[in-house]
Amino acid sequence: MVKRKMGLILAVVVFTAVLLGSSVISPAAEKKVYIVASDISWPPFEWKDEAGNYVGFDLDVMREIAKLQGYEIEIVDIAFDSIIPGVVAGKYDIAASGFTITAKREEVIDFSGPYYSSDQAVLIRKDSGLNIGTVFSEGHKLGAQTGTTGADWIKTNLVEKGVKVELKLYETYPLAVLDLINKNIDAVIQDEPASRASAAKEKKRIEITGIIVTGEEFGFLVKDGDPYGLLPKINEGMLKLRASGEWDKLIAKYFGG
Repeated sequence: MVKRKMGLILAVVVFTAVLLGSSVISPAAEKKVYIVASDISWPPFEWKDEAGNYVGFDLDVMREIAKLQGYEIEIVDIAFDSIIPGVVAGKYDIAASGFTITAKREEVIDFSGPYYSSDQAVLIRKDSGLNIGTVFSEGHKLGAQTGTTGADWIKTNLVEKGVKVELKLYETYPLAVLDLINKNIDAVIQDEPASRASAAKEKKRIEITGIIVTGEEFGFLVKDGDPYGLLPKINEGMLKLRASGEWDKLIAKYFGG
């Protein structure tokens, strides 16, 4: 009799645990609208067009994946260095803003598979007289956006090694480029595709003087542990886009081939 009672108690406990487990899991499984955080100031990956629409490669990829995988998204414009803390806090479900996959970032969040490869480019004014061989010499002011790998490169490879340059940080890269044009800094270190977009827009005043080969890869990111099971959906969605040819169309649209 004791054994039978113990068996019944165990069965009730297991059944209750399953129910409790289901109640924990089901809200995540049923969530249909996910908040996508992006710093919408960085063409060709994300920016606001003249009509105020959010456009760019990252955002179109997010929209296409959502359609393919059967969920909805809401895109919000957030300062770049606030995005990861917001994802960690659960305020945003996905981040799509040209984030380089790094071990440091992976300590607090989870990345999708890589979707774009990039190096860093060095932007200068055309009338500066500088080049890739002289721009990193003593006394020059170098700009980058806060929280970016461009800023990390300047700090790690120049400032911390005793090169007497000044690192100036900006909330967005367009502000850094504007300061370059206005002769308040001597160069901007920024990911290559975005630097090419900046140089094309201001082709009479700025140019790329050289490329810093960093071999970076961009990934979309979610909260550590992927509580909503989004990474398999995102990764599978990227595979579907590539297989259908839509990926190549987006590449051609935003990067010219």
